[in-house]
Amino acid sequence: MTPGNSSASGRRIKRGPRAALPLSRAGKRIAGALIALMLAVLALDLAFPPPLERARVLSPVVLDRNGQWLQAFTTPQGRWRLAARLDEIDPVFLRRVVQVEDGRFWLHPGVDPIALGRASANFARTGRVSSGGSTITMQVARLLEPRPRTVSSKLTEIVRALQIERRMSKREILATYLQLAPYGGNLEGVRAAARAYLERDPLWLTDAEMALLIALPQAPEARRPDRRADAARAARDAMLDRFARMGAISAQRAAEGKSEPLPSRAPFPYAAAQTSQRLAASGEAVVRTTLDAALQAALEALAQRSAQALETQASVAILAVEIEGRRVRASVGGAGRARAGGWLDMTRAVRSPGSTLKPFIYALALSDGIAAPETLLNDAPRRFGNYLPENFDRRFHGDVRLYEALQHSLNVPAVQTLERIGAARFEGALANAYARPRLPHRETSAPGLALALGGVGLTLEELVTLYAALGDDGIARPLRYQEDDAARPRRFVRPQAARRVLEILEDAPSPRGRAPADLIQGAPRVAFKTGTSYGFRDAWAIGVAGGYVVGVWVGRPDGAPRPGATGRSEAVPILFEAFDNIAPSGRSAPAMARNDPAPPGLERLAQSDRSNAPQILFPPADAEVFLPEGDTRGLSLAASGGRAPLTWYAQGDALAEEETSGRVIWRPHAAGFYDVAVVDADGRSARVHVRVRRQ
Repeated sequence: MTPGNSSASGRRIKRGPRAALPLSRAGKRIAGALIALMLAVLALDLAFPPPLERARVLSPVVLDRNGQWLQAFTTPQGRWRLAARLDEIDPVFLRRVVQVEDGRFWLHPGVDPIALGRASANFARTGRVSSGGSTITMQVARLLEPRPRTVSSKLTEIVRALQIERRMSKREILATYLQLAPYGGNLEGVRAAARAYLERDPLWLTDAEMALLIALPQAPEARRPDRRADAARAARDAMLDRFARMGAISAQRAAEGKSEPLPSRAPFPYAAAQTSQRLAASGEAVVRTTLDAALQAALEALAQRSAQALETQASVAILAVEIEGRRVRASVGGAGRARAGGWLDMTRAVRSPGSTLKPFIYALALSDGIAAPETLLNDAPRRFGNYLPENFDRRFHGDVRLYEALQHSLNVPAVQTLERIGAARFEGALANAYARPRLPHRETSAPGLALALGGVGLTLEELVTLYAALGDDGIARPLRYQEDDAARPRRFVRPQAARRVLEILEDAPSPRGRAPADLIQGAPRVAFKTGTSYGFRDAWAIGVAGGYVVGVWVGRPDGAPRPGATGRSEAVPILFEAFDNIAPSGRSAPAMARNDPAPPGLERLAQSDRSNAPQILFPPADAEVFLPEGDTRGLSLAASGGRAPLTWYAQGDALAEEETSGRVIWRPHAAGFYDVAVVDADGRSARVHVRVRRQ
């Protein structure tokens, strides 16, 4: 029967939708098992992730304002490990690393079946684990979790590699490998190795350098160039031959690479040690500062050279700040690790500032309208309550102009001016200008007139901050070590007062052995002030010139006295040499202006004590005075107030002034009790009773 004769020939059979075949019980079990396995794998993956955070522990690197290295620090484990950023590594080197270590790196999922099969065959043949099957990802897993090279370790690395590939891109995996690869000793990663062996970052590399940096991680201790030069050279040359076989270079280039000298390990840069350590404590991998590496190196060398002329316990600290923006360009905390206390940052040590605060006393007096540069001050012995200041040379000069008192750093006029301003007002002005005066026994005492002569604790940073305010028309700002440091500016003194004080300091006597700036072409005109703390413990010099402030401290970090060491003799020469190393920036210091006559009412500084009766300052009433046996120098008598001339009497006998010094010297002829009196031109007198003893 043909199909045409079939009874169903003219009829179409309509079929409905095909019903889904039900899963068999076995199929359901298999599907369930697969799902459970996948969930279990996912749960295990989440519960036991690879320790990728270990790769994020890096050596902090501190850079100068131009990106040049100042200093780096090891990781907490004592490793040199630097971030490997692929964009900052020679691209040819990256290609060759992949070719040598893992040719199918960009294709496989973390495990290369072909390489793994070859390694398995080698194991079956030799009975030991071969590293040939490890991909770069598997090597990252091993570097994150070092294990003995066993079959179980290899299986763990395979699992970890799959986990890593799920979490990181290929570029991130390659960067991690180049960040963790061992290079001998405590060097990890290609950047640390390039810095140690080539003294630069691997931005570009020669064929020989690439060969060495690729060969080293394969046997880092056995091939260290600094300890096993022959093995390192052989490994490098073998890698160059491999480059030639891969077609990466010609045989001639390989031969040329073999002729390059083998590098040895160099120390990492070590500059701005104390500042770098402080800033690196922030935890950032890269710390960018405002420092200038070239100036930092020059001033560190200056500090070390200057300290060599001092006793071994003495040190030198230097701080250089650009006034505009208050960016610190150099910070030398000491004279090097070879000096006593060389690890201490003496730019932040609290010390007595000596006379370095006097310019701010006068600046406030000018700013408040209390005095003018031509105002007369009385440089004569005077008691301020229980405080009896005297000049450094123990001489007095009578009436002097304010600018003369500042230029010659006279003590009594400074204390007299501070008394007029008020010690509390002065302390508050310093604190508002980002200095923090530390007063002895602050909890039980108020600021006193000893502030004028250094009776307070300040740091070199704070002194430089105050002098920078003078150079910025009286505006105070804190110093900046990083660009993002910022604080609100504060008015310290009026602009005119700041300028006039700088003009006065510019015209101070030049240091011994240095010609005035007016006579030297291109020399900076430095407005500077010196200071010497009580007991010769600290020698200071702070200067403003060419848009910079430079501060110098010389002393012993332990605070021991150094008899005869003054700011002018020890700190000033360093200050001027430091300015010789600085390229002027910003506006120049203003030209010296003549001091106009004092305005009416400011011809003489008004005193808080209006009494003009004479008062004996020395010897004090009821004092015991000790004189060495046979001493002929006698006692220099001092009084304040009264109208000149003053006449002195001892036991009723008149005492004459010495022609050479103009002072009245009393030379008691024997031990015993004496009445000493002084009488002024108006007949007013003062009398004290003292006892003289012979030693």
